[in-house]
Amino acid sequence: MKACALSDSNTNCHLPEETITGYMSRPGDIIMGGTFLIHLDRVYSNIQFTSKPPELQCQMMEIIMCVLEKVPDPFSRRSFQNCITDIASWDADAVECHPCSWDTWPNLQQDRCLPRITEFLSYEELLGYSLAAISIFSSLIPLVILGIFIRFQNTPVVKANNYSLSYLLLLSLFLCFLCSLGFIGYPQLEKCILRQVAFGMVFALCISCVLAKTITVVIAFNATKPGSRLRKWTGVKVSYCVITFCVFIQIIDCVFWLIFSAPFHELDINTQPGVIIVNCNEGSPTAFWCMLGYLGLLATVSFIVAFLARRLPDSFNEAKFITFSMLAFLSVWVSFIPAYLSARGMYTVAMEVFAILSSSWAVVGCIFVPKCFIILFRPNMNSRENLRVTRTA
Repeated sequence: MKACALSDSNTNCHLPEETITGYMSRPGDIIMGGTFLIHLDRVYSNIQFTSKPPELQCQMMEIIMCVLEKVPDPFSRRSFQNCITDIASWDADAVECHPCSWDTWPNLQQDRCLPRITEFLSYEELLGYSLAAISIFSSLIPLVILGIFIRFQNTPVVKANNYSLSYLLLLSLFLCFLCSLGFIGYPQLEKCILRQVAFGMVFALCISCVLAKTITVVIAFNATKPGSRLRKWTGVKVSYCVITFCVFIQIIDCVFWLIFSAPFHELDINTQPGVIIVNCNEGSPTAFWCMLGYLGLLATVSFIVAFLARRLPDSFNEAKFITFSMLAFLSVWVSFIPAYLSARGMYTVAMEVFAILSSSWAVVGCIFVPKCFIILFRPNMNSRENLRVTRTA
Protein backbone atom coordinates (compact mmCIF):
# COMPACT_ATOMS: atom_id res chain seq x y z
CA MET A 1 0.00 0.00 0.00
CA LYS A 2 1.21 3.53 -0.69
CA ALA A 3 1.87 5.81 2.27
CA CYS A 4 -0.09 9.00 1.69
CA ALA A 5 -0.42 12.31 3.47
CA LEU A 6 -3.88 13.88 3.68
CA SER A 7 -3.81 17.65 3.44
CA ASP A 8 -6.43 20.36 3.14
CA SER A 9 -6.23 23.62 1.29
CA ASN A 10 -4.02 25.07 4.05
CA THR A 11 -1.58 22.12 3.64
CA ASN A 12 -2.10 21.02 7.24
CA CYS A 13 -1.65 17.29 7.71
CA HIS A 14 -4.53 15.64 9.59
CA LEU A 15 -2.79 12.32 10.31
CA PRO A 16 -2.41 11.84 14.08
CA GLU A 17 1.26 12.13 14.95
CA GLU A 18 1.09 9.40 17.61
CA THR A 19 0.34 6.78 14.97
CA ILE A 20 3.63 7.36 13.12
CA THR A 21 7.18 6.81 14.33
CA GLY A 22 8.65 9.92 12.76
CA TYR A 23 8.35 13.67 12.71
CA MET A 24 7.05 16.51 10.61
CA SER A 25 9.69 18.41 8.65
CA ARG A 26 7.26 20.91 7.12
CA PRO A 27 3.47 21.00 6.59
CA GLY A 28 2.31 18.20 4.38
CA ASP A 29 5.51 16.07 4.64
CA ILE A 30 6.18 13.05 6.82
CA ILE A 31 9.74 11.79 7.25
CA MET A 32 9.94 8.23 8.50
CA GLY A 33 12.34 7.23 11.24
CA GLY A 34 11.62 3.52 11.40
CA THR A 35 8.85 0.92 11.24
CA PHE A 36 5.39 2.39 11.49
CA LEU A 37 1.81 1.16 11.67
CA ILE A 38 -1.24 3.11 10.56
CA HIS A 39 -4.70 2.02 11.74
CA LEU A 40 -6.85 3.30 8.91
CA ASP A 41 -10.09 2.85 10.78
CA ARG A 42 -8.87 5.01 13.66
CA VAL A 43 -7.44 7.64 11.36
CA TYR A 44 -10.64 8.02 9.38
CA SER A 45 -12.94 7.90 12.38
CA ASN A 46 -10.99 10.50 14.34
CA ILE A 47 -10.94 13.10 11.57
CA GLN A 48 -13.70 15.69 11.85
CA PHE A 49 -14.46 18.04 8.97
CA THR A 50 -16.56 21.19 9.21
CA SER A 51 -16.55 21.76 5.47
CA LYS A 52 -16.06 19.88 2.23
CA PRO A 53 -13.61 16.94 2.59
CA PRO A 54 -10.16 17.87 1.32
CA GLU A 55 -8.80 16.54 -1.92
CA LEU A 56 -6.63 13.47 -1.53
CA GLN A 57 -3.02 14.18 -2.39
CA CYS A 58 -0.59 11.27 -2.29
CA GLN A 59 2.99 12.26 -1.68
CA MET A 60 5.62 9.61 -2.47
CA MET A 61 7.59 8.47 0.56
CA GLU A 62 10.69 6.33 0.96
CA ILE A 63 8.81 3.19 1.96
CA ILE A 64 6.23 1.43 -0.24
CA MET A 65 4.09 -1.31 1.24
CA CYS A 66 2.17 -3.98 -0.66
CA VAL A 67 -1.14 -5.40 0.51
CA LEU A 68 -3.10 -8.37 -0.73
CA GLU A 69 -6.50 -6.75 -0.53
CA LYS A 70 -7.76 -3.41 -1.74
CA VAL A 71 -8.01 -0.69 0.88
CA PRO A 72 -10.98 1.67 0.35
CA ASP A 73 -10.50 5.42 0.38
CA PRO A 74 -13.62 7.14 1.78
CA PHE A 75 -12.66 10.62 0.52
CA SER A 76 -12.01 10.11 -3.17
CA ARG A 77 -13.86 6.79 -3.49
CA ARG A 78 -10.76 5.27 -5.07
CA SER A 79 -8.82 2.22 -3.96
CA PHE A 80 -5.20 1.35 -3.61
CA GLN A 81 -4.38 -1.45 -6.07
CA ASN A 82 -2.24 -4.46 -5.38
CA CYS A 83 1.44 -3.98 -6.17
CA ILE A 84 2.45 -6.04 -9.22
CA THR A 85 6.02 -7.02 -10.05
CA ASP A 86 6.09 -5.27 -13.41
CA ILE A 87 4.21 -2.16 -12.23
CA ALA A 88 6.28 0.18 -10.14
CA SER A 89 6.28 3.75 -11.36
CA TRP A 90 4.07 6.42 -9.79
CA ASP A 91 3.59 10.08 -10.30
CA ALA A 92 3.99 12.26 -7.27
CA ASP A 93 0.27 12.99 -6.91
CA ALA A 94 -1.13 9.75 -8.35
CA VAL A 95 -2.79 6.89 -6.55
CA GLU A 96 -2.58 4.21 -9.23
CA CYS A 97 0.65 2.56 -10.40
CA HIS A 98 1.98 2.90 -13.95
CA PRO A 99 3.60 -0.03 -15.81
CA CYS A 100 7.26 0.18 -16.75
CA SER A 101 8.21 0.24 -20.42
CA TRP A 102 9.35 -3.00 -22.09
CA ASP A 103 13.05 -2.18 -21.71
CA THR A 104 12.88 -1.19 -18.03
CA TRP A 105 12.22 -3.05 -14.79
CA PRO A 106 11.08 -1.91 -11.31
CA ASN A 107 13.62 -1.71 -8.51
CA LEU A 108 13.20 -3.54 -5.21
CA GLN A 109 11.30 -0.63 -3.67
CA GLN A 110 9.08 -0.49 -6.76
CA ASP A 111 9.20 3.28 -6.78
CA ARG A 112 11.03 3.73 -10.09
CA CYS A 113 11.84 1.89 -13.32
CA LEU A 114 15.42 0.90 -14.04
CA PRO A 115 16.90 -0.14 -17.41
CA ARG A 116 16.97 -3.90 -17.95
CA ILE A 117 20.32 -5.67 -18.16
CA THR A 118 21.20 -6.76 -21.70
CA GLU A 119 22.64 -10.27 -21.91
CA PHE A 120 24.41 -12.03 -24.78
CA LEU A 121 27.64 -13.97 -25.26
CA SER A 122 29.98 -10.99 -25.46
CA TYR A 123 33.69 -10.87 -26.27
CA GLU A 124 34.12 -8.65 -23.21
CA GLU A 125 33.04 -11.37 -20.78
CA LEU A 126 35.29 -14.14 -19.52
CA LEU A 127 33.24 -16.91 -21.11
CA GLY A 128 33.01 -15.09 -24.44
CA TYR A 129 36.64 -14.19 -24.97
CA SER A 130 37.80 -17.55 -23.59
CA LEU A 131 35.76 -19.39 -26.22
CA ALA A 132 36.92 -16.92 -28.88
CA ALA A 133 40.57 -17.45 -27.94
CA ILE A 134 40.14 -21.23 -28.02
CA SER A 135 38.44 -21.01 -31.41
CA ILE A 136 41.21 -18.90 -32.94
CA PHE A 137 43.95 -21.08 -31.48
CA SER A 138 42.18 -24.26 -32.58
CA SER A 139 41.77 -22.96 -36.13
CA LEU A 140 45.56 -22.73 -36.43
CA ILE A 141 46.05 -26.44 -35.70
CA PRO A 142 44.57 -27.71 -39.02
CA LEU A 143 46.74 -25.18 -40.87
CA VAL A 144 49.86 -26.43 -39.08
CA ILE A 145 48.94 -30.04 -39.88
CA LEU A 146 48.27 -29.04 -43.48
CA GLY A 147 51.75 -27.53 -43.66
CA ILE A 148 53.24 -30.75 -42.28
CA PHE A 149 51.36 -32.84 -44.83
CA ILE A 150 52.48 -30.62 -47.70
CA ARG A 151 56.06 -30.78 -46.46
CA PHE A 152 55.97 -34.60 -46.26
CA GLN A 153 53.48 -35.27 -49.06
CA ASN A 154 55.82 -37.78 -50.76
CA THR A 155 56.04 -40.01 -47.69
CA PRO A 156 54.01 -43.25 -47.45
CA VAL A 157 51.94 -42.16 -44.45
CA VAL A 158 50.55 -39.21 -46.42
CA LYS A 159 50.17 -40.97 -49.76
CA ALA A 160 48.46 -44.03 -48.30
CA ASN A 161 45.48 -42.04 -47.04
CA ASN A 162 44.51 -40.01 -50.11
CA TYR A 163 46.28 -36.74 -49.34
CA SER A 164 43.91 -34.71 -51.53
CA LEU A 165 40.99 -35.70 -49.28
CA SER A 166 43.13 -35.02 -46.24
CA TYR A 167 43.83 -31.50 -47.49
CA LEU A 168 40.13 -30.84 -48.05
CA LEU A 169 39.25 -32.26 -44.64
CA LEU A 170 41.84 -30.05 -42.94
CA LEU A 171 40.50 -26.96 -44.68
CA SER A 172 36.95 -27.85 -43.63
CA LEU A 173 38.14 -28.31 -40.03
CA PHE A 174 39.77 -24.89 -40.20
CA LEU A 175 36.39 -23.44 -41.19
CA CYS A 176 34.62 -25.47 -38.49
CA PHE A 177 36.73 -23.87 -35.78
CA LEU A 178 36.25 -20.41 -37.26
CA CYS A 179 32.47 -20.71 -37.66
CA SER A 180 32.16 -20.90 -33.87
CA LEU A 181 33.17 -17.21 -33.78
CA GLY A 182 29.86 -16.38 -35.46
CA PHE A 183 28.06 -17.35 -32.25
CA ILE A 184 30.04 -14.89 -30.10
CA GLY A 185 29.29 -11.18 -29.98
CA TYR A 186 26.12 -9.16 -30.46
CA PRO A 187 23.70 -11.25 -32.56
CA GLN A 188 22.85 -8.93 -35.43
CA LEU A 189 20.37 -9.98 -38.10
CA GLU A 190 23.05 -10.86 -40.66
CA LYS A 191 24.89 -12.98 -38.12
CA CYS A 192 21.68 -14.76 -37.12
CA ILE A 193 20.96 -15.67 -40.74
CA LEU A 194 24.44 -16.87 -41.63
CA ARG A 195 25.87 -18.54 -38.53
CA GLN A 196 23.69 -21.66 -38.39
CA VAL A 197 23.72 -22.09 -42.16
CA ALA A 198 27.51 -21.74 -42.30
CA PHE A 199 27.87 -24.18 -39.42
CA GLY A 200 25.60 -26.74 -41.08
CA MET A 201 27.27 -26.64 -44.49
CA VAL A 202 30.85 -26.57 -43.18
CA PHE A 203 30.24 -29.52 -40.87
CA ALA A 204 28.46 -31.38 -43.66
CA LEU A 205 31.61 -30.89 -45.78
CA CYS A 206 33.78 -32.12 -42.92
CA ILE A 207 31.80 -35.29 -42.19
CA SER A 208 31.37 -35.96 -45.92
CA CYS A 209 35.16 -35.94 -46.28
CA VAL A 210 35.42 -38.42 -43.42
CA LEU A 211 32.79 -40.63 -45.05
CA ALA A 212 34.58 -40.41 -48.40
CA LYS A 213 37.89 -41.38 -46.77
CA THR A 214 36.21 -44.37 -45.13
CA ILE A 215 34.65 -45.52 -48.39
CA THR A 216 38.02 -45.05 -50.10
CA VAL A 217 39.69 -47.35 -47.56
CA VAL A 218 37.12 -50.09 -48.16
CA ILE A 219 37.29 -49.77 -51.96
CA ALA A 220 41.10 -49.64 -51.99
CA PHE A 221 41.42 -52.85 -49.99
CA ASN A 222 38.85 -54.81 -51.96
CA ALA A 223 40.29 -53.57 -55.27
CA THR A 224 43.56 -55.40 -54.53
CA LYS A 225 41.85 -58.77 -54.84
CA PRO A 226 42.41 -60.57 -58.17
CA GLY A 227 39.68 -59.88 -60.72
CA SER A 228 38.00 -57.24 -58.57
CA ARG A 229 35.68 -54.87 -60.40
CA LEU A 230 36.31 -52.15 -57.85
CA ARG A 231 39.60 -51.10 -59.40
CA LYS A 232 37.86 -48.62 -61.67
CA TRP A 233 36.35 -46.96 -58.57
CA THR A 234 39.65 -46.35 -56.80
CA GLY A 235 40.20 -42.85 -58.18
CA VAL A 236 39.40 -39.57 -56.48
CA LYS A 237 36.27 -39.10 -58.59
CA VAL A 238 34.24 -41.42 -56.38
CA SER A 239 35.34 -39.58 -53.26
CA TYR A 240 34.42 -36.20 -54.65
CA CYS A 241 31.07 -37.50 -55.89
CA VAL A 242 30.27 -38.71 -52.37
CA ILE A 243 31.26 -35.34 -50.90
CA THR A 244 29.27 -33.37 -53.48
CA PHE A 245 26.14 -35.46 -53.01
CA CYS A 246 26.23 -35.28 -49.20
CA VAL A 247 26.88 -31.54 -49.08
CA PHE A 248 24.22 -30.86 -51.71
CA ILE A 249 21.51 -32.37 -49.50
CA GLN A 250 22.53 -30.09 -46.63
CA ILE A 251 22.52 -27.08 -48.97
CA ILE A 252 18.94 -27.87 -50.02
CA ASP A 253 17.85 -28.03 -46.38
CA CYS A 254 19.52 -24.69 -45.59
CA VAL A 255 18.08 -22.98 -48.68
CA PHE A 256 14.53 -24.02 -47.80
CA TRP A 257 15.20 -22.91 -44.23
CA LEU A 258 16.25 -19.43 -45.33
CA ILE A 259 13.39 -19.06 -47.80
CA PHE A 260 10.45 -20.14 -45.66
CA SER A 261 11.50 -19.43 -42.06
CA ALA A 262 14.89 -17.78 -41.75
CA PRO A 263 16.50 -17.11 -38.35
CA PHE A 264 15.99 -13.61 -37.00
CA HIS A 265 17.15 -11.25 -34.27
CA GLU A 266 15.11 -11.48 -31.05
CA LEU A 267 14.88 -9.61 -27.74
CA ASP A 268 13.62 -11.95 -25.00
CA ILE A 269 12.24 -10.20 -21.89
CA ASN A 270 10.26 -13.14 -20.50
CA THR A 271 12.90 -15.76 -19.69
CA GLN A 272 14.72 -13.90 -16.90
CA PRO A 273 13.14 -11.08 -14.84
CA GLY A 274 14.87 -7.76 -15.34
CA VAL A 275 17.06 -9.07 -18.20
CA ILE A 276 16.82 -8.58 -21.96
CA ILE A 277 18.31 -11.69 -23.60
CA VAL A 278 19.52 -10.77 -27.07
CA ASN A 279 19.62 -13.94 -29.14
CA CYS A 280 18.91 -15.41 -32.52
CA ASN A 281 15.59 -17.14 -32.96
CA GLU A 282 16.13 -20.11 -35.25
CA GLY A 283 12.90 -19.38 -37.09
CA SER A 284 12.01 -22.97 -37.88
CA PRO A 285 12.98 -25.44 -35.14
CA THR A 286 12.21 -28.25 -37.58
CA ALA A 287 14.81 -27.00 -40.07
CA PHE A 288 17.37 -26.53 -37.31
CA TRP A 289 16.96 -30.05 -35.95
CA CYS A 290 16.87 -31.49 -39.47
CA MET A 291 20.24 -29.88 -40.09
CA LEU A 292 21.69 -31.39 -36.92
CA GLY A 293 19.98 -34.70 -37.61
CA TYR A 294 21.53 -34.89 -41.06
CA LEU A 295 24.98 -34.31 -39.57
CA GLY A 296 24.26 -37.08 -37.11
CA LEU A 297 23.18 -39.37 -39.96
CA LEU A 298 26.42 -38.74 -41.87
CA ALA A 299 28.47 -39.35 -38.74
CA THR A 300 26.57 -42.56 -37.99
CA VAL A 301 27.10 -43.94 -41.51
CA SER A 302 30.79 -43.03 -41.32
CA PHE A 303 31.07 -44.75 -37.96
CA ILE A 304 29.41 -47.95 -39.20
CA VAL A 305 31.51 -48.18 -42.36
CA ALA A 306 34.72 -47.40 -40.48
CA PHE A 307 33.88 -49.92 -37.77
CA LEU A 308 33.40 -52.66 -40.36
CA ALA A 309 36.68 -51.72 -42.07
CA ARG A 310 38.80 -51.27 -38.96
CA ARG A 311 40.45 -54.73 -39.23
CA LEU A 312 41.59 -54.40 -42.82
CA PRO A 313 45.30 -55.37 -43.04
CA ASP A 314 46.85 -52.04 -43.89
CA SER A 315 49.74 -50.43 -42.10
CA PHE A 316 48.21 -46.98 -42.46
CA ASN A 317 44.58 -48.02 -42.30
CA GLU A 318 42.83 -45.04 -40.71
CA ALA A 319 39.44 -46.75 -40.39
CA LYS A 320 40.00 -47.41 -36.70
CA PHE A 321 40.91 -43.75 -36.15
CA ILE A 322 37.79 -42.67 -38.03
CA THR A 323 35.76 -45.02 -35.83
CA PHE A 324 36.96 -43.30 -32.67
CA SER A 325 36.56 -39.83 -34.16
CA MET A 326 32.96 -40.44 -35.21
CA LEU A 327 32.18 -42.07 -31.86
CA ALA A 328 33.49 -38.97 -30.08
CA PHE A 329 31.65 -36.73 -32.53
CA LEU A 330 28.32 -38.47 -31.92
CA SER A 331 28.86 -38.49 -28.15
CA VAL A 332 29.40 -34.74 -28.11
CA TRP A 333 26.27 -33.93 -30.08
CA VAL A 334 24.07 -36.44 -28.26
CA SER A 335 25.15 -34.79 -25.00
CA PHE A 336 24.54 -31.38 -26.55
CA ILE A 337 20.81 -31.95 -27.12
CA PRO A 338 19.64 -32.05 -23.45
CA ALA A 339 22.13 -29.35 -22.47
CA TYR A 340 20.91 -27.10 -25.29
CA LEU A 341 17.26 -27.59 -24.35
CA SER A 342 17.86 -26.90 -20.64
CA ALA A 343 20.24 -23.92 -20.94
CA ARG A 344 18.96 -20.35 -21.06
CA GLY A 345 20.32 -17.09 -22.36
CA MET A 346 23.93 -16.85 -23.44
CA TYR A 347 24.66 -20.30 -22.00
CA THR A 348 22.60 -21.84 -24.80
CA VAL A 349 24.95 -20.26 -27.33
CA ALA A 350 27.99 -21.21 -25.25
CA MET A 351 26.87 -24.84 -25.25
CA GLU A 352 26.67 -24.88 -29.06
CA VAL A 353 30.11 -23.26 -29.38
CA PHE A 354 31.52 -25.84 -26.99
CA ALA A 355 29.95 -28.66 -29.01
CA ILE A 356 31.39 -27.27 -32.26
CA LEU A 357 34.89 -27.01 -30.79
CA SER A 358 34.75 -30.42 -29.08
CA SER A 359 33.50 -32.32 -32.12
CA SER A 360 36.06 -30.61 -34.37
CA TRP A 361 38.85 -31.50 -31.98
CA ALA A 362 37.61 -35.10 -31.96
CA VAL A 363 38.24 -35.33 -35.71
CA VAL A 364 41.61 -33.58 -35.52
CA GLY A 365 42.82 -35.58 -32.54
CA CYS A 366 41.72 -39.01 -33.69
CA ILE A 367 42.57 -38.82 -37.40
CA PHE A 368 45.50 -36.43 -37.83
CA VAL A 369 47.44 -36.37 -34.57
CA PRO A 370 48.59 -40.04 -34.91
CA LYS A 371 49.83 -39.33 -38.45
CA CYS A 372 51.72 -36.23 -37.34
CA PHE A 373 53.28 -38.23 -34.52
CA ILE A 374 54.57 -40.83 -36.98
CA ILE A 375 55.84 -38.20 -39.42
CA LEU A 376 57.64 -36.09 -36.81
CA PHE A 377 58.71 -38.53 -34.09
CA ARG A 378 58.67 -42.02 -35.64
CA PRO A 379 60.17 -41.57 -39.12
CA ASN A 380 61.27 -45.22 -39.16
CA MET A 381 57.58 -46.21 -39.42
CA ASN A 382 57.06 -43.81 -42.32
CA SER A 383 58.72 -46.04 -44.93
CA ARG A 384 57.76 -48.40 -47.74
CA GLU A 385 59.54 -51.29 -46.02
CA ASN A 386 57.34 -50.95 -42.95
CA LEU A 387 54.26 -50.75 -45.18
CA ARG A 388 55.22 -53.93 -47.06
CA VAL A 389 56.02 -55.86 -43.89
CA THR A 390 52.68 -54.99 -42.34
CA ARG A 391 50.69 -55.86 -45.46
CA THR A 392 52.53 -59.19 -45.78
CA ALA A 393 51.82 -60.01 -42.15
